[in-house]
Amino acid sequence: MSTTTIRIEEELKARIAAAAARSGRSSHAFILEALSEMVERSEMDDELHRIADKRWAALQRTGKSVAWQDAKAYIQARVAGKKMSRPGARKPER
Repeated sequence: MSTTTIRIEEELKARIAAAAARSGRSSHAFILEALSEMVERSEMDDELHRIADKRWAALQRTGKSVAWQDAKAYIQARVAGKKMSRPGARKPER
């Protein structure tokens, strides 16, 4: 395991110490968890953008999309625990 030194303003250091104490962890453990969560969030954002870019490219290539009403009904049914087939993509009428 390597060591990294960071400089933290005294006020932030005190806030970290207080938050860590409230959570029953050391400041070190609190900072490591915060860094880990931030890295994970960044990786998830990157994956979301990759998927969105891929889907946007497909939409531009095919012109097909799922109508909002169909997508909403599908999501609501799934949340309610109902089985429902996925709505199909179609080219919107102009």
